Amino acid sequence: MSDTPQNRSKPAPERTPDGRYIIVRGRLWRATNPALPKGQRQKLANELMDARRAVRDAKDDPAAMKAARARVHAAKVALGERGPVWWDDGAPDYNRSLVKNTPYGETD
Repeated sequence: MSDTPQNRSKPAPERTPDGRYIIVRGRLWRATNPALPKGQRQKLANELMDARRAVRDAKDDPAAMKAARARVHAAKVALGERGPVWWDDGAPDYNRSLVKNTPYGETD
């Protein structure tokens, strides 16, 4: 098998110890709600990918772009990556924050 981008698997992104965020280039991004049933999570992930392709394909159509971006947002909210936090212990949301500016960046 050739070493094409389609055949290479990316390593899973680094996560915070509590699993609430993935870390990408030093920034926290809210992770998918782990309480979602596997089938529902996969269905929503498929919808997100379809919506992202719709954004790509709508580049010259403002109405289609708006609709596609709304689909992306709705899928991300359903996955728990946007909107209300999925944890219930009252911890603040550091989504999109630099790790170094959050308690996750504190060193012992």
